[in-house]
Amino acid sequence: MSLLPERPLLISPTLASTIGLEEAVMLQVLAEFISTRETQRRQVNATLDWVKLTDEDLQKAFPFWATVDIKRVQLSLQNLGLIVIDPTDNEHRSNFFAIDEASNAGPAVLGASSSTVKPSAPSAINTRTAAPAHPVVPGTATLIDPNWQPDQTWIRQCKQHAIPDQFILDQVQEFVHYWHDRGQARFSWGNAFYKHVVKAWRNEQSRQGAYELSSVMSAQWQPSDDAVGILGMSGINLSFIEDAVPEFVLYWRERGMLNGTWNTKFIEHIRRQWAKFSASFGYDDTPKVITADWQPGADCYDILQLAEIDEEYARSKIPEFVMYWKDSQQVKSSWNTVFLQFIKQDWARQLKQLETTDINHAENQTLVGTSQQRIKERFQRIADRSWAE
Repeated sequence: MSLLPERPLLISPTLASTIGLEEAVMLQVLAEFISTRETQRRQVNATLDWVKLTDEDLQKAFPFWATVDIKRVQLSLQNLGLIVIDPTDNEHRSNFFAIDEASNAGPAVLGASSSTVKPSAPSAINTRTAAPAHPVVPGTATLIDPNWQPDQTWIRQCKQHAIPDQFILDQVQEFVHYWHDRGQARFSWGNAFYKHVVKAWRNEQSRQGAYELSSVMSAQWQPSDDAVGILGMSGINLSFIEDAVPEFVLYWRERGMLNGTWNTKFIEHIRRQWAKFSASFGYDDTPKVITADWQPGADCYDILQLAEIDEEYARSKIPEFVMYWKDSQQVKSSWNTVFLQFIKQDWARQLKQLETTDINHAENQTLVGTSQQRIKERFQRIADRSWAE
């Protein structure tokens, strides 16, 4: 395989020593793009030949540079006044490039590049008179300088919106860092800064408007009816909510913080406290199905004892209770409560049945006694021998 698979770049030593090796390499490649691709005329400068290049085109042309290096060399050539860039499509990151041979750059620079950039017209370049180089060519899009500062014209534009001077100056560093990292070129960084400041100021005004609606915690503060209603619907005891208000008020009064959503904070506070309270007492109101080995709590038997319900009777009903609810697959928040209701109802039903049985038994005993009496009386009449005495 050949060590030179591609056409090599021919760089003028004089040009490289004058503007820098990297700048000379890029200038040479851009010149070849302009000579081999279709060029256009642009309103920015109708006298130049413009070629459209994407970031992908540049990366292929300079595979030995990272994207940040390509942008850096571009900016250097712009500052030397040798190229101009017209951004057109930020979405696809493409730009129009042109070599500004009519710039005021010195003859040593342009003359040295004439043999490589435009070999067909060396005399037109070599005959220029010397003039100082301009850092930036007017009317061209440039990358932002790391030390960029807005001029007074744009500061006055910002102040027309009643924006304080300090706020304007505070935006400079953030603005420069943002656009320097993005590596995008613009025609007017002052105009971009003006729009940035106005937008930031409007956001600040909106934030301050919300801040003005805030207030410090008052000693007489009470949660709204809506807040209490929301907590009540969550199953939180009303007394628990009322007892928590003084602690909540004291906590936030001592901190002196401003807030516009005290009711929201109170709801969050109560929910956290109620969760801790419930956990500490083993209270869990999560609905769930009954388990096969479920047993009532000890409190259930104490309550049944107060109702004079036999404990052994209650224990005998557990298998029936568990089987019924296990088959139904229903969920309940408290199976202890359901069991108490079941036992009380079943106990009452048993008592009623016993009472009915006793009544029927008594009536049967009465009927039996009456019948026997009648038989006895008839037997006595039959067996009566008093007449023989």
